[in-house]
Amino acid sequence: MTELADASPAKCIRVLLAEDQGMMRGALALLLGLEEDIEVVAQVGAGDAIVDAALAHRPDVALLDIELPGMSGLDAAAELREQAPGCRVLILTTFGRPGYLRRAMEAGAAGFLVKDGPVEELAAAIRRVLTGETVIDPALAAAALSAGPNPLTARECDVLKASVDGATVADIAAKLSLSESTVRNYLSSAIGKTGTRNRMEAMREARQQGWL
Repeated sequence: MTELADASPAKCIRVLLAEDQGMMRGALALLLGLEEDIEVVAQVGAGDAIVDAALAHRPDVALLDIELPGMSGLDAAAELREQAPGCRVLILTTFGRPGYLRRAMEAGAAGFLVKDGPVEELAAAIRRVLTGETVIDPALAAAALSAGPNPLTARECDVLKASVDGATVADIAAKLSLSESTVRNYLSSAIGKTGTRNRMEAMREARQQGWL
């Protein structure tokens, strides 16, 4: 008697999608949903909703943008590594900055792609990271190697981040619980390391490099 082959369908890859632009999020979910083996089980528009959604829906892969309200995709990736270690993280961003790639890898991301690629490439990357591979945009990988590591310390990054919207030295000191002289020292060091003329230029350069 001939044994019947198992006709049960292959297990779908469960995907969580984090993207703050509603139209882009909907389009990505629609396109990925056309893949026979991929199911978008959760969609969020803010970074601070990622971990809760992952714990509720148990995705296999979290597809995260970087610049999200509430929390960056990079910070969320680090939290997912702690709270949902079985979920693989794939960063998908408009901003292919070398510093972002380094930070993504440090946060435990399994892949990093820019948004201008075809959806077939994205679907293939989702499948690959689920098998344990690391998937990185080749051009970005080369740029990251040539750019070198982030020269700024964590505290210098904190001070530059706190410099947004015209914050004064006193504002930054109060926000970070530092003395004003310490803030000035950090700002001076950051300006020197970025080769800029003032803290606003230093902040822009650090953002452009993906260090913040």
